[in-house]
Amino acid sequence: MGSAKKNTASARKARIEEMRRAEQARERRNRILTIAASVVVVAGLVVGGIVLVQSQSDDSTAADGKGKGHFVTGSDGVKTWKGTLGRNHVAKTVSYPMEPPVGGDHNQVWMNCNGDVYTKALNNMNAVHSLEHGAVWVTYTSKAKKADVDALAAKVKKTPYTLMSPDDKQKDPIMLSAWGHQRTVTGAKDPNVDKFFAKFVQGAQTPEPGAACTSGLSQ
Repeated sequence: MGSAKKNTASARKARIEEMRRAEQARERRNRILTIAASVVVVAGLVVGGIVLVQSQSDDSTAADGKGKGHFVTGSDGVKTWKGTLGRNHVAKTVSYPMEPPVGGDHNQVWMNCNGDVYTKALNNMNAVHSLEHGAVWVTYTSKAKKADVDALAAKVKKTPYTLMSPDDKQKDPIMLSAWGHQRTVTGAKDPNVDKFFAKFVQGAQTPEPGAACTSGLSQ
């Protein structure tokens, strides 16, 4: 009888030891899995941080609109930008090498350019995006005659893929801009207005032909 009890106690002790070893083994596996998961998470954070830093660095570079290049004036009086015009979408302020700008890095939201006439100066970064969509941008200073401003506004309002706004920072009273191209005109009756519109509204220079000129930003 005593021997039977002893054997039973030994068997129970053996099972308990076996269960304890199994539990310890599970705990070791769990620790290993936890450590491995932590390593993966940390690695992901490190990689993400590197990508974020690189992205921020890229934004900083892209936000400099002063690409190498210069204007070349053709026999028709149209100035064409010879050089690189960035097309990155950036959130920072872009400094352009010309006024109004004819291209370069810009905001991801365009100004509505479906014959839109604005009475206040535009954010260049939004207007440049409109040029990327093939719009012609009519700008004028306070020196422009009211009759010319009114006539040009009427023309813009009936012409899709155009927009108009004041710009007292520009050199001449009335200027026309498209992606990579620009010219000065003497007034609304200048025949070069129609020529510029005919050539550059959704013209061959357009980086994104057919892209929307609505559902963007409006004053």
